[in-house]
Amino acid sequence: MSLIRDKSLAEAGKKKINWVKEKEFMPVLSQLEQRFVKEQPFAGLKIAISIHLEAKTAYLGLLLRAGGADVAITGSNVLSTKDEICAALDAYGMNVFAWHNATPEEYKAHLIKTLEFCPNIIIDDGGDLVNLLHGECKEYAKDIIGGCEETTTGILRLRARAAQDHLDFPMMAVNDANCKHLFDNRHGTGQSVWDAIMYTTNIMVTGKVVVVAGYGFCSSGIAMRAKGLGARVVVTEVNPFRCLEACMDGFEVLKMDDAAKIGDIFISATGCKDVIGARHYKVMKNNVLLANAGHFDVEVNKVELAEMSERIENRKPFIDGYYLPDGRVINVLADGRLVNIVAGNGHPADIMDLSFAIQALSALHVAKHGKDLKPGLYDIPENIDYDVAIMKLEAMGLGLDTLTPEQAAYLKSEG
Repeated sequence: MSLIRDKSLAEAGKKKINWVKEKEFMPVLSQLEQRFVKEQPFAGLKIAISIHLEAKTAYLGLLLRAGGADVAITGSNVLSTKDEICAALDAYGMNVFAWHNATPEEYKAHLIKTLEFCPNIIIDDGGDLVNLLHGECKEYAKDIIGGCEETTTGILRLRARAAQDHLDFPMMAVNDANCKHLFDNRHGTGQSVWDAIMYTTNIMVTGKVVVVAGYGFCSSGIAMRAKGLGARVVVTEVNPFRCLEACMDGFEVLKMDDAAKIGDIFISATGCKDVIGARHYKVMKNNVLLANAGHFDVEVNKVELAEMSERIENRKPFIDGYYLPDGRVINVLADGRLVNIVAGNGHPADIMDLSFAIQALSALHVAKHGKDLKPGLYDIPENIDYDVAIMKLEAMGLGLDTLTPEQAAYLKSEG
């Protein structure tokens, strides 16, 4: 039985799901759906999903169920969960445990309810399901075969757990697949972050100084889009190679202490905590915009900002103004959570077609081979990555050269 807020929203949710399901938008998932319906590869298996609960994720859940799985689903962020999507999935007969803006206690309870049916496979986003299955919900891991992790932060947590030999079952590093991080992280994040910021603030980007913290795949996509919008882009980094890369890509590279003095819009996407904090707030301009595009709301230190402020005022949807004693206002977007999903629509359907195809086929790999794998973190098999890329190319009508036998032999020769 589902735990959702408002069942009357089901029709609105179905419309959003049906929109992204159009084969022109998510052609790879459409192909996989046809295949899964025929083959029923997940028959008899239970799958628990914790990903940002919006329309594209709903399609992933429906796809797995179409392949025979018994699916329970929840969100991975309390503000990205869409109540109309929860209602639609409930109407479709899926077990849904989530609602928008849940309290921390409610969010945890929803995660636990999702695990109570003792899944065989988990699909995680950020590592919350994994952590529970290794802690207070260990009893629900009795039938676990393995799982898949969606995002960079979750992979970092899994690597730390595996390094300490604290990972009890195999997990697939979906985020590290080429069809995920090269496109979802860079182009999906790049577009969706600016969609959300521009719609929420109604402020021009052209001519602004945009400070992007980090220069990984997500943050480089944000920087690239900002440059295309006419901003002067400054990158901050702790990795010397990425600093050089950002410089040679045409961006100014500064320490955050220096960038804080000149920035108009700040976006952090590092996966680390306290990237922007008290010493930076002290020197920032009036009415700067602070946004986070990392998984957890720890990159912009809201606690320190609140302690420095005389008052906090919600100025408009998804914009909180922190009023400092000297008269300056610092604006935090989306409560410091993932701005592109909380204040926007998340990644485009076309991009999530790739990511969720990798998720679906990785789950299938776990279903087929998980019992033969030792506990640990595993790369996505190259054939899965390759097959998804080929399906997407064909759906887009793009050409792909192939090597002649002579060329293939040459590349394998010693010269």
